[in-house]
Amino acid sequence: MTHPRRLVLGLLCGLVAGAFWGGVFLAPKLLSDFTPLQMTAGRYLAYGAASLALLAPSLGAVLARMAVKDWRDLAGLSLLGNIVYYLFLAAAVQAAGVAAASLIVGLLPVTVTLVGAGHAGAVPLRRLAAPLALIAVGVVCINLAAFQTNSGGDGLTLVVGLACAFGALAVWTVYAVWNARRLDALSHFTSHEWSLLTGLVTGALSLVLAVPAFLIGGATHAAPAWALFWGVSAAVAVGASVIGNGLWNAASRLLPLTLSGQLIVFETLFALLYGFLHERRWPAPLESAAIVLLLAGVLWSVRAHGVDRRVAET
Repeated sequence: MTHPRRLVLGLLCGLVAGAFWGGVFLAPKLLSDFTPLQMTAGRYLAYGAASLALLAPSLGAVLARMAVKDWRDLAGLSLLGNIVYYLFLAAAVQAAGVAAASLIVGLLPVTVTLVGAGHAGAVPLRRLAAPLALIAVGVVCINLAAFQTNSGGDGLTLVVGLACAFGALAVWTVYAVWNARRLDALSHFTSHEWSLLTGLVTGALSLVLAVPAFLIGGATHAAPAWALFWGVSAAVAVGASVIGNGLWNAASRLLPLTLSGQLIVFETLFALLYGFLHERRWPAPLESAAIVLLLAGVLWSVRAHGVDRRVAET
């Protein structure tokens, strides 16, 4: 596959992954009567079950290719990028609100790009300074608009929520860089197989969470509430975890980390879109400006990577 085709295919994979991931921010609001631990356990039990079902026809052959290092990395990636990240994110949304959580987690395109600057195929950071600045300003604009229309809770709750959001930002930054480098080194699994294996391991780890999440403490819920809980958990598991993670793995293999990291901005954009649809309104002027800045920053970065490849090939 030629470089331009890899670029286009990688961008499409990142775009669609962002479309599925954007729905993750709505789940804690829809399930506000449940704890972050319950939401995490429910989502990843469903992810594990879906991954097992999809892997079943080739499970023996896939497991035969597994090495000790694969199991170790899958355990670490599953814990960081799925369980710990979603625990932090759900707690941040419930304690500080979507606005405060997205203000911090929305900086992922910048942190992943900075941490991945030494990754193979990366464009020098000086070439990316301007598009990264546009993305950062866009994230600030989005959340300035959000803070104008949302009021926070008490001070301690807000501090806890902000701390959880910073925790989510940190663990997913580490996950994105680690996972991209691991995928680069893989030759015995496809991106889809790696995503499903991650689901299997995450589901197994979620079994440990299920006991404290569902059997120890917590409020009791009526049957309709549990139906909503498992419906949302299954939708997030299949959409964000199975499909979204699989597409993200494909994008990570097709693109250098300095570019794929910035594509996480599509998660923020789609989260905004779903929020506007849910609230049945058009974006405010500041929100519209933020969307333009975010898209301009990503497109500028794409151009920088394209120019870098043409120079390297001459």
